[in-house]
Amino acid sequence: MLPVSAPVFFGAGLTHKGLVRERNEDSILTDPSGVLWAVADGMGGYGHGDVASDIVIDRLSQLPDNTLAPQAVRVQLQAANADILARTHAGKQMGSTVVAMLVQNFAATIAWVGDCRAYMLRGRSLRLLTRDHSVVQDMIEQGLLGDSERETHPERHVVTRAVGVEPDVEIDTITMPLIAGDRIVLCSDGLTTCIGDQRIAELLASATTPETACDKLMIAALEAGAPDNVSIITLFAAEG
Repeated sequence: MLPVSAPVFFGAGLTHKGLVRERNEDSILTDPSGVLWAVADGMGGYGHGDVASDIVIDRLSQLPDNTLAPQAVRVQLQAANADILARTHAGKQMGSTVVAMLVQNFAATIAWVGDCRAYMLRGRSLRLLTRDHSVVQDMIEQGLLGDSERETHPERHVVTRAVGVEPDVEIDTITMPLIAGDRIVLCSDGLTTCIGDQRIAELLASATTPETACDKLMIAALEAGAPDNVSIITLFAAEG
């Protein structure tokens, strides 16, 4: 049994094709047990991107309960990489970005490839937990581009890593302790290209449940035009 002070996560997820795209190529994984959550953003155009994101989510959902560990997430993403490449060799060019969160032993491990993001709201402070694997992010870090130019640069959607593109996929991970009151958002870039970090923090803080947080964030993205698919998972840590 968890100690009284241990934070327990509960959450919700939404995915929407947006207001411009003909179909939704995103996929999400929501876990009633509160252990594993993920957002995958498919790439490759009509009929391909959705296959790639489905493969990623399917592989992650196959994690055995008795082997839930950070390395197991890496293994499943590597397997998804091989599965997508096998389909690519059959004539389909596709891939997927992904962000996944594994909750274990009162800590969260975030694994990601590409520009799907994870944020944590702790108190009133919003922290971006992931680093975009993108051309624009590389340019910002090299001093070639200002951070304010991120959302207007013509190559803002060009990623430097994705699952299913190269024989070996490099997966970044971070692990952090959790405390009661933490709120986390996992999302595709369809959300972050529509609303900024400050607005995400405001809406996340004002929500009373993960479901209302998802609703508020999705409505804001749609009101901003939602030119891409939008996928959101919100997780709240409560006292166990």
